[in-house]
Amino acid sequence: MAQFVVEYGKSGTAPPAPDGRLDAPAFHRNHAPIWDALKGFLALHSGDVLEIGSGTGQHIATYAGWAPQLTWWPSDIFDSHLSSIAAWRRQAACDNLRAPQRIDLTDPAWRWSPGGPLTAMLCFNVLHISPWIVAQNLISGAARLLTADGKLFVYGPFMRDGTHTAPSNAAFDASLRAQNPAWGLRDVRDLAALAAAGGLALAETIDMPANNQVLVFARPARQN
Repeated sequence: MAQFVVEYGKSGTAPPAPDGRLDAPAFHRNHAPIWDALKGFLALHSGDVLEIGSGTGQHIATYAGWAPQLTWWPSDIFDSHLSSIAAWRRQAACDNLRAPQRIDLTDPAWRWSPGGPLTAMLCFNVLHISPWIVAQNLISGAARLLTADGKLFVYGPFMRDGTHTAPSNAAFDASLRAQNPAWGLRDVRDLAALAAAGGLALAETIDMPANNQVLVFARPARQN
């Protein structure tokens, strides 16, 4: 199983609440800007949305309340995160938010339950703290599971054409690679190449606060 840099509650963040809820400081800063980038698509669609690496569960619990016409499916690999997601789900009390499930993207044959086509997939702050195989299996899974007009939204810090977008990102990348050479900021062009090989395309790149980006992958438009 892949081991990530941050298991919430064990890396300087607050310990779990008595009910298991974890609180990620970044959530309070970024959940609204991320939603602004996603809502133009998600607010207008119905169907199933799968989040890969839901972490504390705060993002998906919030978004489930903001888009009740969608069915939201959280996932993670850590027991502590799965417990936190379940606790935030109980607090949110949203009928459209499902129980968390364990999904390990180091497995190229990963599946989600109950299965079937997805309107969207979300993956926030995962690719730089996981091995490259996770990016490969995320994008190949999206190509396999998304509906014809579905989209994959990936949020985090990225490189552009071999260059960091800010000195702080360069320092962050160096610190990650010092911990594990398999980690580090991914280059947008490499992710776009993965998508193209799997039948998807990088449809949009949205600049976000704190030198982050949202990458939007979709099936290429048909040429007449």
